[in-house]
Amino acid sequence: MKPAQVAAVGFGSTAYHKRGKSPDPERKLLLQAIDDAAAMAGIDTADIDGFVSYGADLQDGPRLTGPLGTKELRWSSLVWGGGGGGSAGAIAQAEAAIVSGQAETVVVYRATAESTSGRLSSAVSQGVFGLAYRAHGIDAPAQALGLRTQRLLEAEGVPASALKAVAQASYYHANRTPWAVGKDLVLTDELYDSSRLIAEPIRLFDSSRENDAAAAIVFTSAERARHLTDKPVYLLGAAYGAQGRWGEMDENHEPYHASSQAAPARRVWERTGLTAADVDVVQLYVNFTGPPVSALIDLGFCTPETAGEVLTFDNLIAPSGRLPINTSGGDLAEGFLHGMGNAVEAVRQLRGESPNPVPGAKVCLVSGGPISELSSVALFSTEQG
Repeated sequence: MKPAQVAAVGFGSTAYHKRGKSPDPERKLLLQAIDDAAAMAGIDTADIDGFVSYGADLQDGPRLTGPLGTKELRWSSLVWGGGGGGSAGAIAQAEAAIVSGQAETVVVYRATAESTSGRLSSAVSQGVFGLAYRAHGIDAPAQALGLRTQRLLEAEGVPASALKAVAQASYYHANRTPWAVGKDLVLTDELYDSSRLIAEPIRLFDSSRENDAAAAIVFTSAERARHLTDKPVYLLGAAYGAQGRWGEMDENHEPYHASSQAAPARRVWERTGLTAADVDVVQLYVNFTGPPVSALIDLGFCTPETAGEVLTFDNLIAPSGRLPINTSGGDLAEGFLHGMGNAVEAVRQLRGESPNPVPGAKVCLVSGGPISELSSVALFSTEQG
């Protein structure tokens, strides 16, 4: 494995407000997050010369240069398609910009506020669910992903307990995260089992929230990072995309129950020489609990046959579990920012600053948007490799 060429040197995130309840507009939230990320990195915001986002973020790089005082804009890009599937893809674009010499200091970010951009679920529904879906009564993500999740359970034999374990582990970590929106909700078996069905087999607590928030991570070269911070978090590799036919209408995806993680994961494993066995902690994109279970299978952490044994509550929590996930609560219970919070928690965890530290953690995987038409994977480490 070649040594990592890029590292994260700072992050920032705002509070997670209930959708529509942020006291500030979207751009102000984002500027706050970028200011905090730059301060942690020990740089002036004016030195940021590259901007990358995803998920149709409206806060494009050129519009940020004025308030940030940018000295020179050298890179501005957006990951097309996939919604939250582009979260780790944006990190891959930042890496490409830095390694190619197009930019020196790149910020990856996501911001959303209902007062500025409208409801996130409405934007997703309008962008994804066309006439072919609506003709069959499907006009919401929970319905479409409920079909895939039911196939995962019925045809592949994955037990429903795996879905519950993902939800309960997320809320368990949120209970120990002071800023998490789900910090006060203890997700017992009784509460989960009695929660209402949203779209079978998806229940209320299998579902992510909508929040107004912003988050940002500053990346630079690994060499420069060592001069900026004593806690660089190295990017070992990142990839985004999809296997054949996954860019077409979602219902053409094969296998139907699978995630879209297999292709980018294969490239990350090949590039780094690592495998799932080398990963200490995983930050999973969880719009609903079915897709991340499919992702863990496609990433190589388990098989459909072993999912019930591997994906248990005790195994998915820090500090004692063998496969701790979403250590700040994740999309379900920390707050939903289209997966950007997961990337921030990966950096936070490897800097030793997570509210739920994983003892001795050196490698953290970030999974972006399983079962999107495009998804992504990023692998971070405390060591350059």
